[in-house]
Amino acid sequence: MIVTKDIQKYIAFSDDSAIDALKKISDNKSRILFIVSEQAILLGSVSDGDIRRWLTQNEVVNLNVPIKSLMNTQVNFLPLDTSKEEIAKLFINGVDCIPLVDCLGRLVKLAFQKKDGFIVQNKEVSQTSPCFIIAEIGNNHQGDIRLAKKLVDYAVEAGADCVKFQMRHMESLYRNRGNFTDDTSDLATQYTLDLLAKYQLNCDELKNIFDYCHKNNVIPLCTPWDIKSLAELEQYNMSAYKVASADLTNFALLEAVAKTGKPFFCSTGMANEDEIKEAVSFLENLSANYILLHCNSTYPTPFKDVNLNYLARLRQISNKLVGYSGHERGIAVPIAAVAMGAKVIEKHITLDVNLEGADHKASLLPNEFREMVRQIRNVEQSLGPEFTPRVISQGEKLNRENLAKSLVANMEIQLGSIIERNMVDIKSPGQGIQPNRINELIGKRCNRKIPKGGFFFESDINGATQQKQSYDIARPKGIPVRYHDFQELVSNTTLDFVEFHLSYKDLNLDIEKYFDHTEEINFAVHAPELFESDHILDLGSLNDSYRKRSISELSKVIEITRALNRYFPNCFKPTIIINAGGWSQNGFIEPELKAIKYDLVADSINQIDHNGVQIAIQTMPPFPWHFGGQSHHNLFVDPDEITNFCALHKNIKVCFDTSHSMMACNFYGWNFLEFAQKISPNVIHLHIADAIGVDGEGIELGEGDINFNELSKVLNQYLYKVPFVPEVWQGHKNSGEGFWKALSYLETYL
Repeated sequence: MIVTKDIQKYIAFSDDSAIDALKKISDNKSRILFIVSEQAILLGSVSDGDIRRWLTQNEVVNLNVPIKSLMNTQVNFLPLDTSKEEIAKLFINGVDCIPLVDCLGRLVKLAFQKKDGFIVQNKEVSQTSPCFIIAEIGNNHQGDIRLAKKLVDYAVEAGADCVKFQMRHMESLYRNRGNFTDDTSDLATQYTLDLLAKYQLNCDELKNIFDYCHKNNVIPLCTPWDIKSLAELEQYNMSAYKVASADLTNFALLEAVAKTGKPFFCSTGMANEDEIKEAVSFLENLSANYILLHCNSTYPTPFKDVNLNYLARLRQISNKLVGYSGHERGIAVPIAAVAMGAKVIEKHITLDVNLEGADHKASLLPNEFREMVRQIRNVEQSLGPEFTPRVISQGEKLNRENLAKSLVANMEIQLGSIIERNMVDIKSPGQGIQPNRINELIGKRCNRKIPKGGFFFESDINGATQQKQSYDIARPKGIPVRYHDFQELVSNTTLDFVEFHLSYKDLNLDIEKYFDHTEEINFAVHAPELFESDHILDLGSLNDSYRKRSISELSKVIEITRALNRYFPNCFKPTIIINAGGWSQNGFIEPELKAIKYDLVADSINQIDHNGVQIAIQTMPPFPWHFGGQSHHNLFVDPDEITNFCALHKNIKVCFDTSHSMMACNFYGWNFLEFAQKISPNVIHLHIADAIGVDGEGIELGEGDINFNELSKVLNQYLYKVPFVPEVWQGHKNSGEGFWKALSYLETYL
């Protein structure tokens, strides 16, 4: 369960308009909004279901009506001091959020039905959220507010969620009132007091830095070392706290922090297990919102003393999320901690590990902190969801096609024959049904003539997919083809054109072997992405020799397109679709470098004689699959960048690949329909395909994230008559089975 005082995005005032409330519901992603008076008194609630019912029940809809006219006044709520056990009882019948009110009926907190965790400012810390990463500056600012702000900047640049400091009221904290000249103190205390005297920032300076954090969109966090410091931080309205390891047994401070109602993190360094259990029991009795951080309080910590396996024990003791506060050298341990279940990571950051103070020696430099964050995010992606069935990734599907085995016919099998075991062999590649399906295939009546060496397909088990002769689609329609299957696929159809998908080996074929007469239909060409010797086309490469080869390879494609044009005389200016390049292996590149690469792409194309053909650069996904491996794509992904590029280079047009761009929208949070509308003035060709997530491309239409009903409205308004092909992965198999199914599906929309 998550209980939070951060409720602004979940509430609306009673006189706010319905449209404003609808936007808030959309933004908070919790499907509900609580309606309050100007005095914050809870009046009712509005769910997305309430809005939908209201919209359908009214022929004329006025979105400017006050939201109070739509609200449900029978809202369940509980008193502010209700225990979590009692709150949990109301999470029934789909209710997943309970408002908590004070004695005057004012909405103060919200309880969300989560397993555990809490919300810090605008960041959720839960089992399903990304790891919450704290950059601990502490006193590494050396008492210099400018250095403190510089460290904040580095933490933000590294991708930290939070930047943490420390506050001490020396007179109340130390028995000698913080007198650093006290010669009766032992050596360690003298050393600490001396450092604090030289390097501690005062309250006003710290609050100035907290403001700077807010300005830079990073959460400030602070460790109060005493009650007076906590009072100062409460006056500032700090959103959460950190309790140092040294105070895990300081129940007076723990109670004071818990009673603020704010979430907080507790380090467990220097405490034995009995003390940890005692602290947990104490905090549970206070219904505190806390997360324990496994920690070893030596600076730096020897690796042999880290004991990451204790994370599981700590989770068992607290029955809550756990995190890790590390003081060891390097970044390997916190990354491992995330893999072992830590949902919070705290590491110190410094500009110089040789500065005075023990913390610097256990700190990361800015580039190290940035790399730690990057690797943590990589590990989080690699962990995947728990307790879900394994599915084959898109990259694996590509490799399975290339490397796995298939059931193939070892003889010619006639239509109507019963398929027997002696007719079937197991051979590579894996483009047919898998060998484990052999018992499903044996005994079936053959519903087509299968040549010797031909693959068996799903339809040989479940029934054939019939190709239609014509499709009721009001725009030029085609399918992807290769030289060798062109005639087979287009015969007995009313297709308007074909799109030749060339491989690098096709560049050396004699096309006269495949064409002996002219065709009535039009054609387009999809240039290879991979060329001989693993050369992936990149017209924006910073490597001059690599870019020159890409220019040379594209020139060959243009020559072949001109040669093909002789056999398709009705095609005035054939389109050549290209993936122009701009990919990188180890992450996305900086905007400044992208601008350089866009210029290089334009320069490369302008070096080529493309008279008589039209270059159309394909819109790209964020994570393209390059023959079984995944890369990062930087160019022709963003609709604004595409629009700006085409405005500067009017001779270059765009092929809108709906699958690629849907994945880009999923990754970056863009509106897909707005994307389509933005780029539409420059689109001359369409690849229509579905997608799921950020890298699941080319799946069967209607089974992914694209709403084809909505997309069709945009296509029919802004891209009317633009030609298209259905880009269904492996759609050519079994005589184009996937293409015919896709065209039948699209008849409803195009």
